[in-house]
Amino acid sequence: MPGKVTAKVGPSILSADLSNLSNESQRLLDSGADYLHLDVMDGNFVPNLTFGHPLVKCLRSKIKDAFFETHMMVNEPEQWIKSMADAGVDQYTFHVEPVKDVPSVCRKIHEAGMKVGVALKPGTPVDVVTEYIDLADLVLIMTVEPGFGGQKFMDSMMSKVSWLRQNYPNLDIEVDGGVGPSTINACAEAGANMIVSGTAIINSSDPAKVIKDLRCTVNNALEK
Repeated sequence: MPGKVTAKVGPSILSADLSNLSNESQRLLDSGADYLHLDVMDGNFVPNLTFGHPLVKCLRSKIKDAFFETHMMVNEPEQWIKSMADAGVDQYTFHVEPVKDVPSVCRKIHEAGMKVGVALKPGTPVDVVTEYIDLADLVLIMTVEPGFGGQKFMDSMMSKVSWLRQNYPNLDIEVDGGVGPSTINACAEAGANMIVSGTAIINSSDPAKVIKDLRCTVNNALEK
């Protein structure tokens, strides 16, 4: 992946008012969000259940231009590739743990016209990505156990981020889980550039300031 990595902040809309999602999403974009992070859970890979492609398609009909990333916390990510592409998703990020043939899923996502993200749970060693890193546009390091919002940030995951940044300097590296003003320094210093933040942004009285501060912290670290 050519070019210099830059900081991007993607609010996790799972923390927003899901009954008013298009307005909430637009408010986040107006506050400076670079993309929207959509958490899709199947009740199997993780215990929670959220929403699927019909909701994403409805959201896309209201929000034409934003970059949508779906974080597929599902047992069979290949099952939803076509539906999510049709719904207008830009980046399809899936967990490698339940998948037998990760390169095949990566290729199918690219063939459907979406960017590929591979996500790792906290217990998954980071070096598994060496087998398919050339097919991925992004690696997501989970900084909590996937499935529920509001968990405590796992500082021990920063060694994975550092390893990725050292070995793949031009890679988009995303962190998700408990990321906010109190934990952004650790993420930035480790080398993450794609920042998913839920409650810290959405529950803030000034989401624009939180987004700006997160982005500035990361860009300052990337420039060092």
